Amino acid sequence: MRQKIHYRHELKYTIPYAEYIAMRGRLRHVMTPDPHAAADGTYLVRSIYFDNGDNRALREKIDGVGPREKFRVRYYNDDLSFMVLEKKIKHGNLCMKYSAPITQEACRELLAGRLDWMRASPHPLVLELYAKMRGQGLRPRVMVSYIREPYAYPPGNVRVTFDSQIRTSLFRRDYLDGPAHDISVNDTPQERILEVKYDAFLPDVIRKLIQTPGIRQQAFSKYAACRRFG
Repeated sequence: MRQKIHYRHELKYTIPYAEYIAMRGRLRHVMTPDPHAAADGTYLVRSIYFDNGDNRALREKIDGVGPREKFRVRYYNDDLSFMVLEKKIKHGNLCMKYSAPITQEACRELLAGRLDWMRASPHPLVLELYAKMRGQGLRPRVMVSYIREPYAYPPGNVRVTFDSQIRTSLFRRDYLDGPAHDISVNDTPQERILEVKYDAFLPDVIRKLIQTPGIRQQAFSKYAACRRFG
């Protein structure tokens, strides 16, 4: 059965390091750190993104097409025991995400281009990706890695994250084997990407804490930033 999900608001900002330190200090008084984070409040995110030979997902992002979708396989802290296939749909400042668990063995088959196992999957999202890999030529194109520092606020289902150390690695079949061979895409390494996600409303207390003179909302895409190199 298809997951029951809904659109969430998603706002993005690029902020300098000094403002990140100040904003983090304010948010910690009212928001809760993610319990899955390490002692320093962060975790490593790795995502393998899919696109076709015409770079449809990349072009739609650059052209501002909406709604648009991207498929990715995501895992955390290089722990391959928990991996998830996701489809993210973006329409302006709204986004929604479908997900399905995927095993390490299944992911290796996927990266190797062996897709027959997907036809027997009980997950609609796996079947959808199978159809689009066969019909639209979707293939793994790039790995995107970064460090995420997340905070939560239950009213409004608010999630605020600071992302840094964004790195890219072009497609290799051995993504899951050994250390990642990647390069930084940060023009200003100490900058943070601030993301604010919420359901129907953003509580005033959070809105005030993230308001900063000179900081402007922008349409930043880690996938597009990482595809600059190929």
